[in-house]
Amino acid sequence: MREIVLDTETTGFDPFSGDRIVEIGAVELFNHMPTGETYHQYIFPERDMPEEAFGVHGIGPDLLASPRAANPGEVNLKGKPVFKKVGQAFLDFIGDAQLVIHNAAFDMKFLNAELDWIGLPKIDNDRAIDTLMIARKRFPGSPASLDALCRRFSIDNTSRTLHGALLDSEILAEVYLELIGGKQPDFGLTTVSSNTASGVSEMNWRPTVRSNPLASRVSDKEKAAHAAFVEKLGENALWSKT
Repeated sequence: MREIVLDTETTGFDPFSGDRIVEIGAVELFNHMPTGETYHQYIFPERDMPEEAFGVHGIGPDLLASPRAANPGEVNLKGKPVFKKVGQAFLDFIGDAQLVIHNAAFDMKFLNAELDWIGLPKIDNDRAIDTLMIARKRFPGSPASLDALCRRFSIDNTSRTLHGALLDSEILAEVYLELIGGKQPDFGLTTVSSNTASGVSEMNWRPTVRSNPLASRVSDKEKAAHAAFVEKLGENALWSKT
């Protein structure tokens, strides 16, 4: 089973009031285990960056966005592609995988607005697993932010000084695996598959007869010793009846 843990950074809270996506980060899981495949893209929003949003993620539309824009760890979007240039590549990466998102309604709203504006198919909301909802059900009344869940599960998030889509996706992948029961909740007894960035070819694995049987690793001396041992057990010994 292929899953994509995903996060976005935006200029604000509402795409229908003019806000846009400025960063997408995604991490691929297969059978709940990270594969090492990731997707990361900064996007020029074709508008200004509100100071409040800049303070959250440190991403600015150009070097003049804020006196802080050139500080270490902050990102200049000047020269980055607009969403129209990267939308199809994003869809190719996620394929038909299940999406794992913290506060999924927010990210799905932005992704589907951006996709719709450039004439690409929207993503079915049913594909999104919301880790915020999972956390609230598991720990009612407790804080359910990504930072709070990192503290609960002793996940190191010390590098998260500013929000960043890829870093948050990597951290969320660890949180998600803890929320569903650990890094390998099915003990690895699931299907094996070959997968690519654009999709998955999945099959149910079953053991098959080897075309060339393995050579015996039992020596002639060991065979003779075993036969002598069985002979001492008498004619009713189990090995004598096979």
